[in-house]
Amino acid sequence: MSARPTRRRFLGLGGAAALGLGGAFAASPLIGRLLPPGEPGKLLRSSLPLPARHQAELPIPAVLKPVRSDAGADYYEITARRATARLLPGHDTEVWGYQGTFPGPTVESRSGRRTVITHRSELPRPTAVHLHGGHTPQDSDGYPLDLVGTAGHDMHAMHGGMEGMAGMDAASILPQREYRYPMKQRAATLWYHDHTMGFTGPQVYRGLAGFHLVRDEEEAALGLPHGARELPLMIADRSFAADGSFAYPELDGGRPGVQEPYMNGVLGDVMLVNGAPWPVARVDRAWYRLRLLNAANARRLRLALDPQPSGGGALVQIGSDGGLLERPLRHDSIDLAPAERFDVLVDFSRYPAGTRVRLVNRLGSGPTAEVMCFDVGGDGAADEFRLPERLSAVERLDPAKAVATRTFVFQKDDRHWTINGEGYRPGRALAAPRLGQVEIWRFVTDFHHPVHLHLDPFQVIGRNNGDPGRYDTGWKDTVDVLPAQGVEVAVRFNDYAGRFLMHCHNLEHEDMAMMAEFTTE
Repeated sequence: MSARPTRRRFLGLGGAAALGLGGAFAASPLIGRLLPPGEPGKLLRSSLPLPARHQAELPIPAVLKPVRSDAGADYYEITARRATARLLPGHDTEVWGYQGTFPGPTVESRSGRRTVITHRSELPRPTAVHLHGGHTPQDSDGYPLDLVGTAGHDMHAMHGGMEGMAGMDAASILPQREYRYPMKQRAATLWYHDHTMGFTGPQVYRGLAGFHLVRDEEEAALGLPHGARELPLMIADRSFAADGSFAYPELDGGRPGVQEPYMNGVLGDVMLVNGAPWPVARVDRAWYRLRLLNAANARRLRLALDPQPSGGGALVQIGSDGGLLERPLRHDSIDLAPAERFDVLVDFSRYPAGTRVRLVNRLGSGPTAEVMCFDVGGDGAADEFRLPERLSAVERLDPAKAVATRTFVFQKDDRHWTINGEGYRPGRALAAPRLGQVEIWRFVTDFHHPVHLHLDPFQVIGRNNGDPGRYDTGWKDTVDVLPAQGVEVAVRFNDYAGRFLMHCHNLEHEDMAMMAEFTTE
């Protein structure tokens, strides 16, 4: 760590050097062993015939109502439980869902008004709940050993087979936990999901995920499309066994982790949007707001509309993980790593009535190259929305004011995924940033790793000695780091002192120990 680094000096630390391979990295024969070919993950094929595409209507998750409210807060209760859902035609699937649904119900909060959620679980395994993107105190952050469950869960049996995951004696299981979210943050698309140590992958895969939307006056003043023209879209790939159940390559005996062929990540062959396979949404010739969330365990997405409207630029990005951008950005396609969110507008009046517009995944093939479609109807109700030239004032963190530079290397050893050569160990902090101070954190990888920081967002300031990427704009809490790449971010933790997490959001990597703690002081 060094004080007040210059940007030139910092960016000169090449990803290869941080991996200990020097300038010969690109030509080294070691690269073939470090970097598995192609996109991350291994396809797990379904054992039943895949359903026809574009038959199911797009479902919209229900908005959860508070059980009570007072002058300063809204109070909710959520129970994670098993339930049966008809995800594929002709088959019932057991889901593990918040309130028994997949996705879970959407929670809506107002910026500056506290949200308090009491979580309970009736599942066979305990859970921890993380509000992804929330500026959350330590005791409500969903620490992976702060568990919710029923009596009789055997933590030793759950974790005894996982070498390198010591510290389980610190786990605590309560029948319910109260998560208190101050909501001192901008309007943004957040999501909540399971964060149990060693079991996040299978438990999110079975359905433990839902939207949490934060709204504020700044966003409301823009008059963005709302109501039926605001569509939250949780995109997730899944595979199914012959009986319609979710197929997931867990280890025998209920041990944490995943079967060795799938350590790079589990890829499904059915694309679900809000729990429906390749659904269809019927839209007017009007502006729509699409809240895009990649809730896959490992699959990266490159989303585009097909056909493109005349002139292109159909996906108008207005927000990223941490809320509104300064100005709209037009894209022909958008890349989303697992856990990333993009807030986009689409003007369907650019298409003639009767057009079927497909949302496609240009990183997929066969069935995974399709996501959903929009059937464009007539003019419908009047659309008075006009795209503003300016959306928000976004503070820019100044890298020249950074008081420290920290480098974190994401790699695989013989058995686990590691950060700085170490698998996750609860209670061991890799960094201790001070509240209110800007730091530069550098993430260097041997493979695709979507890196997520808890507590506060960051700003991407460079990739591999160059400028940020085209999808790096705005406040981020998850960044996709490509193989043999270094990504530099400026971060300032403002909100709470305590113990927080940094980890890869490829959930199989996370479960196989690619997680670390940092403490804010």
